[in-house]
Amino acid sequence: MFTTIWFILRSSFGWGLLILFTTIFIVNGIFRNHMPGEFILIPFSLVALVMGISFSHVRRVRLIASKVDTNTLANRQRRQIEIPLEASEAFELVDAAIRELPGAEDTESARDSLQIRAKIKRIDPYQANFIDELKVLDFLTTKRNQILATITPGDGIGSLTLICEPERPAWTDFFLVDNGTNLENAEAITRAITRRIAERRRKEKASAAQSVTEKELTVAKLNLLHAQVEPHFLYNTLASAQLLTRADPAAADQMLGNLITYLRHSLPRTEDTASTIGEELERSIAYLDIMKIRMGTRLNIQIQVPSELKALPFPMMMLQTLVENAIKHGLEPKTGGGTIWIIARQHEGNVAVTVADDGNGLGTEIGGTGIGLKNVRERLRLAHGNAASFVLVGNFPSGVAATITVPVVTAKGEQHA
Repeated sequence: MFTTIWFILRSSFGWGLLILFTTIFIVNGIFRNHMPGEFILIPFSLVALVMGISFSHVRRVRLIASKVDTNTLANRQRRQIEIPLEASEAFELVDAAIRELPGAEDTESARDSLQIRAKIKRIDPYQANFIDELKVLDFLTTKRNQILATITPGDGIGSLTLICEPERPAWTDFFLVDNGTNLENAEAITRAITRRIAERRRKEKASAAQSVTEKELTVAKLNLLHAQVEPHFLYNTLASAQLLTRADPAAADQMLGNLITYLRHSLPRTEDTASTIGEELERSIAYLDIMKIRMGTRLNIQIQVPSELKALPFPMMMLQTLVENAIKHGLEPKTGGGTIWIIARQHEGNVAVTVADDGNGLGTEIGGTGIGLKNVRERLRLAHGNAASFVLVGNFPSGVAATITVPVVTAKGEQHA
């Protein structure tokens, strides 16, 4: 209450002094110290009108801000707002908020200096007052408001300094009020920034939720594809071991030992645990040793994998799928058997693992129509997108060469250039 009374008295005092000096000038200059009695009512009427205008300003400020204090009553509003975005993003957000203000015109943005200036057409919420009607005092009236917004870069945030003021000198505030229009502008910009940040956060949460759902779906697909690859080999090996226990117990024991090694590398992993070339190679060698017992001298094995590549991450079970296909479609059906090669090379941020054989080849399956090869392509797509590739070509002079190429990823999950 005291703030309201003081504001009205201050405005009335300023106008009272101006009216007093004007009255003295008129009396001395026109009436020569003999002023008519009724003329004395004019100054008091003007002061009463000024008090009414000031009171209207106070009431409108209360409607806008729900409180009246020195800051809200001021014609010139200053805000310091911390925006949780990088300075460039904060600049774009504030620029858009200012440009969408009602009556915004002559908006200028300086991206390098992170400044925005704008002129806002002032719409008087009430009918034009007597000052607007007095054209001789036109220099005191306010046609537009203005806004200056400056973004100060910080550590992951942009600090906004917002100034909303009338387009007139500061000394005129002693006589004139803006009816809360600059308070409105400051509040509107603050609300717009808050709304835009909240909307941005909602979109980020929605995107994160969608990413989690897609990741869970991808993991489920990978697990399903992985489950489709493993079982048939287990049944065949156990059946072979059962037969060998009668004819050749030592070979059966060796086969079961290799099967244990194979299964140890096939245990379920957490989704964040990647296999390596070394682990996949050990699993494939265990498989080939089992097949060596079954095929005897018909199977030759050549491994060319540098030791420094064995620690690199590699998709689980893919090497095994290629080895199984080379045995099943290439070497087992061939009367004299043949040789299988496993070769790994690193080049330009990628590692390529090739399984080749000199068997009969895949024939019509060279395009990869089998479920195992389809699974390889699908799992590579789900895990690496376009960064990985799978190529199946004929080997010279006979057989097939299948190559999987994946990006080299460090232990921290960073991809080599």
